[in-house]
Amino acid sequence: MSKQYKPNWLKEAIIYSLDVRSYKDGNGDGLGDLTGLMSKLEYLADLGINCLWIVPFYYSGNRDGGYDVTDYYQVDPKLGTINEFKTLVDKASAYNINILIDLVVNHTSIEHPWFKQAIKEHSPYHNYYIWMKEKPEKDRKDVVFKTKEDSNWEYSEEANSYYYHTFYKHQPDLNVSNPLVQKEILTIIHYWMKTGIAGFRIDAVPHMLKNKGNARFEDNSYEILEIWKQAMRQYRDDAVLIGEADVEPEDYPKFFGAGKKINGLFNFFLNNYLFLAMAEHCAKPLERAFQRLPFPSGSDQYLNFIRNHDELDLERLTDEERLRVFELFAPCEHMRIYNRGIRRRLPAMVNNHSARINLAMSFLLTLPGSPVIRYGEEIGMGDNLALPERETVRTTMQWDTSSNGGFSNADSQKLKWPIIDSGTYGYPSVNVSSQYGIPSSILEQVKTMVKTRKSHLAFNYGTFKLLETDHPQVMAYLYSLDKQRLLITHNLSYQVAEAQISIDTEAADKLIGEATIDLNTHLLKLTFPPYTYCWLSLF
Repeated sequence: MSKQYKPNWLKEAIIYSLDVRSYKDGNGDGLGDLTGLMSKLEYLADLGINCLWIVPFYYSGNRDGGYDVTDYYQVDPKLGTINEFKTLVDKASAYNINILIDLVVNHTSIEHPWFKQAIKEHSPYHNYYIWMKEKPEKDRKDVVFKTKEDSNWEYSEEANSYYYHTFYKHQPDLNVSNPLVQKEILTIIHYWMKTGIAGFRIDAVPHMLKNKGNARFEDNSYEILEIWKQAMRQYRDDAVLIGEADVEPEDYPKFFGAGKKINGLFNFFLNNYLFLAMAEHCAKPLERAFQRLPFPSGSDQYLNFIRNHDELDLERLTDEERLRVFELFAPCEHMRIYNRGIRRRLPAMVNNHSARINLAMSFLLTLPGSPVIRYGEEIGMGDNLALPERETVRTTMQWDTSSNGGFSNADSQKLKWPIIDSGTYGYPSVNVSSQYGIPSSILEQVKTMVKTRKSHLAFNYGTFKLLETDHPQVMAYLYSLDKQRLLITHNLSYQVAEAQISIDTEAADKLIGEATIDLNTHLLKLTFPPYTYCWLSLF
């Protein structure tokens, strides 16, 4: 074993994100559930997944994909029971799959018992939330859904006061600066860590740590993250916190805290510039992004993704850059959302061009950090723009060509979750079964990438270096760990591209990809078909 690194399961993680409701119906009621998910663990293990991030499955108002929580300690009865969840954790462990769940504590549902008590006169729960007695001036600075909400404040007749909300008005923000709320959050952490999970994905981290209204943190709010990590590690020495922080990259170190706070951050910044690079068919946007991106050290890790369960949020781009991405990937207004994002899945953005889909997946599996695969990405699932807001990318998993795409054996009219049943991305055309064992399929291409990544530790622990090429549409970077050196190359062009890379090596073996290799006197020449990638091992 190399002395350059200490084993770290998050750095070696291939993370898979899903919603229990849309993945697999195990009891035939038309809604995905924990039983259905357990039946697909073997599939996930075969794909190479070793970490599963499950979005909220708690009891909720179900007005925002489970993120409007009404009970932090109860599994939604329609999805299963706490004992079934514990069984899921045990069965996943047998497949060497760690489980992460969402910690949604920036806000609750308006139906949460705390808020129902908070609106009562002289309630001890009143200060669990953030209030203003006098009508505040309209402030839209921190409104997340600017096309849906016109203020961060909403009036409650029962309380005769205005409460603060970052997201929808039915999601009042918790006053995380309140020590009593902090105590409640620790209780939630202890409860779920006892089930055997490996940690949490913290929702809306920057919003949670802000001063809002008259609520003020006495000390540095980021220190809370350290307290949470310490609480988790009473149960597992290797438990992790991963966080959603869509902020400028210069702010990332505050969340990491040099290994004391969050272990993994979703890299929204790099994600934005990956889409700009794909829209412009040029490597330069990504290369420029790396100039601003601070590299974490020690156990800290970035988490890379193509799409997540929300919109493709392009806030890190300039207005002009965002417009260029819109023009190519969301040319119609109804494809866009909240004045900042795209509500489509990748295949629909690239007109189902398989080479472009595979190219994006190659970036996902090789950019520095741990990859997060959103369910259905491994088969090229599409979206349904007829659904409202973010629901477009939350349709059911497509398993085979049988009724309901193998998601449920319920009568199709009794399905409780939307399914794509026709067209280019309908389950008769796009499903797991039809791609299984077909080498050219997206599924088998992704499985090959995952297997190759997992067999080369340089991806996880090696030093990363951008390399210069003589072609603006070809990107190259190098991972080095002991004697292992991996050269990763991508052609973003729609044309054949020839690129030269000056590199000190005597031999280059192709691991996966389509480029033609010509090595002469430490000058590597690669010839790529359009939209292709090539991973090489250097000697």
